[in-house]
Amino acid sequence: MNVSPLERPVQAADLPLENLAGNQQLSEPAKIGELSRQFEALVTRQILHEALKPVIVSKYTSSSTANAIYQDMTTSQLADRISRGGGFGLADSLSSQLTRQLAGKEPRASQSSPQMQLKTDNPR
Repeated sequence: MNVSPLERPVQAADLPLENLAGNQQLSEPAKIGELSRQFEALVTRQILHEALKPVIVSKYTSSSTANAIYQDMTTSQLADRISRGGGFGLADSLSSQLTRQLAGKEPRASQSSPQMQLKTDNPR
């Protein structure tokens, strides 16, 4: 009796960032969405890291290595959960921009658009 192995479909959120781009089982929008979410998590992590620094250091705050590792792990998990829950909308904006650029609908930086041109004439 031949039993084929069960294969679970690959989810973008389950892959590390370095394996995301080369995965053939994921669609480009799924890759872009996960990349955008992870970028938002990184930015959120940086914001939280700065926000959670103690303003006033006292003898009651621990400055041990174990406490620093725990704080970093807590901040990383909190940032990841915030981004998975919708975050601040940065991932959605980045994802839509990257999707448009991938589809060729967005002008590149080398092309000048009328909105981006600066007036240099001084009408005095």
